[in-house]
Amino acid sequence: MAQVINTDNSNVRTILTGDRPTGRLHLGHFVGSLKSRVQLQEKHRQFILVADMQALTDNNGNPAKVRENVLEVVTDYLAVGIDPQRTTICLQSALPAISELAMLYLNFTTVARLERNPTIRSEIVHRGFERSVPAGFLCYPVSQAADITAFDADLVPVGEDQAPLIELANEIVTRVNNQSGKSTLKNMEGLYSETPRLPGVDGKSKMSKSSSNSITLGSSPEEIRAAVRQMYTDPKHIRVSDPGTVEGNVVFSFLDAFDQDKNEVDALKEHYRAGGLGDMVLKRRLEDLLQSLLEPIREQRKRFAADPEYVLSVLRTGTEKSRDVTSETLCRVRKDLGHFIL
Repeated sequence: MAQVINTDNSNVRTILTGDRPTGRLHLGHFVGSLKSRVQLQEKHRQFILVADMQALTDNNGNPAKVRENVLEVVTDYLAVGIDPQRTTICLQSALPAISELAMLYLNFTTVARLERNPTIRSEIVHRGFERSVPAGFLCYPVSQAADITAFDADLVPVGEDQAPLIELANEIVTRVNNQSGKSTLKNMEGLYSETPRLPGVDGKSKMSKSSSNSITLGSSPEEIRAAVRQMYTDPKHIRVSDPGTVEGNVVFSFLDAFDQDKNEVDALKEHYRAGGLGDMVLKRRLEDLLQSLLEPIREQRKRFAADPEYVLSVLRTGTEKSRDVTSETLCRVRKDLGHFIL
């Protein structure tokens, strides 16, 4: 969980975070960012961006997938306790100032620098793009820099693998400020989660919306039970008496993330390694935890999903507010860089 930085009202920091609307949010999102966003909104100025334009960089052939998940993601936000009175939720495609900033920032970096970015390089390999990588995907770090700076955000909750993106965004900030001779843009700081990425239930990769290996926030009791029962454990742990391996065991990864009794989890690990502890005992414990966690979220989600007009109004109101904020930033950047302005 991300560490909350204490501030007073005279020095409130601005947070920019968000998600690509390519599917409903899942437990990986909850433990990785959503839970901390609920806490951060109490003492920070927080914006959450539904990044539909960025979602198109690798879903351009299926825009319906992105369109149909915009309100699904906003519904998930509301269900976990993100308060639209404390957090501004907005739609990226409805904020043209961000696109204009991204176009400006493309002049402050190079293709070679983008290709060296380890996060982008690994994603290109993962998606099998090779040299057919869409230009929009390659330029994702520039788009992200535009997202962050458009809101004057100086605190960005991200995973450790996103550190190179923050580094590049700060490089762009420095170049813009050097060009303008002013403190036109703020440098940003990554707020890194202390929770490791949650693996998928199959144990093959991280939990992902696109890999069908996740437990969504709206999962039914039956879906939760089925997902836990099929979780990857230790294939060599055939009999209860057999010693088992904890490392790479998805059930233990989930217990580490969700079980508050850390001493008991440590004892279970020791017992499992020594032998005499069956997988089903662990899975029943985990299922009980997840059922208790997701029941209130699921019920809240049903309530919000039954009122899509309210969900849409939250997004519209937040987007209107964000349009003013981002437009002011764009005007300041263009003015400080000496651009012609009508």
